[in-house]
Amino acid sequence: AAGKVPPARILVIGAGVAGLAAIAAAGSMGASVRAFDTRPEVKEQVESMGAEFLMLKFAEDGIGVGGYAKTMSEEFIAAEMALFTEQAKEVDIIITTALVPGKPAPRLITAEMVDSMKDGSVIVDLAAEQGGNCELTQPGRVTSANGVRVIGYTDLPSRMPAQSSQLYGTNIRHLLTDICPEKNGQIELDMDDDVIRPMTVTRSGEITWPPPKIEPAIPVEQPTSPPPSVTTGSAESPKKQNSVTTLISLGVVMAIILGVGAVAPSSFMNHFTVFILAIFIGWQVIWNVTPALHTPLMSVTNAISGIIVIGALLKIDAGSSMVVLLAAVSLLIASINISGGFLVTHRMLRMFRRDI
Repeated sequence: AAGKVPPARILVIGAGVAGLAAIAAAGSMGASVRAFDTRPEVKEQVESMGAEFLMLKFAEDGIGVGGYAKTMSEEFIAAEMALFTEQAKEVDIIITTALVPGKPAPRLITAEMVDSMKDGSVIVDLAAEQGGNCELTQPGRVTSANGVRVIGYTDLPSRMPAQSSQLYGTNIRHLLTDICPEKNGQIELDMDDDVIRPMTVTRSGEITWPPPKIEPAIPVEQPTSPPPSVTTGSAESPKKQNSVTTLISLGVVMAIILGVGAVAPSSFMNHFTVFILAIFIGWQVIWNVTPALHTPLMSVTNAISGIIVIGALLKIDAGSSMVVLLAAVSLLIASINISGGFLVTHRMLRMFRRDI
């Protein structure tokens, strides 16, 4: 075989609107994406799109006014730059989107980091219009440094007019929905809305500009419960207790086999041993499966039940009445299991089906 081409490794700096869009686009093309943002609350959004969120072990929140990033402390910036230095040696593409409102774009990628990148790597600086996040970015131009292409276009909206128009139209539609919630043509300005209030200049003949400063939401610290007391002595871990239970169960199974084997003929013991061991192994396999996998496990049990049905049908016409009875009971129970499995599976599929 010819093998496979490893996916490109992409680092996205800044998980705002542009950063999340870059993560989605890169992930859809099969890239291995990692992202960083000074706001730890965007971690869930990044991971929900299949990317890895890079965390700093630093107790400082980067959220600023209106949810945008703020200027960080010198200690945080030093830790941040150390992280970018290590990442620059590994990734193939760096996409920077970091901006601070009212200030030049922070310099996050130094010339030394660019020199450490592999030949053929690319840096896309979406903050080039505000000076750029890369030290070597030249606004409006594409440059090359030691084999690394640095893209500093400042006119990306005009280079992608269809996408820009679609995004702009979507924003306008959402704005009209906010200022006309009843959809009756009557404009209602909610001056407590963080979007409508800053964009309003005058209202009812009064000047409302500048808007009041929006204070960032302070997360409420949840009360932490005291750590549970650690007891020593007779307390055992759940894993150890499960092992003891398994050993005891195995001992009981062996005792049953030996007890029956003392009085039963050898021809019966062969089938009886397989029957008892099958019950024990099946119980251990099913019992140790996590609840999240119970539904996929149902497909496996349906396959096993199908084998039971075939075996029961082969023995249903046996000469012994006991064999016929056992085959009928097995056929009934296996059929119930198969029918119930299909009913539960279809019910779960209907939960994810969108009515058209």
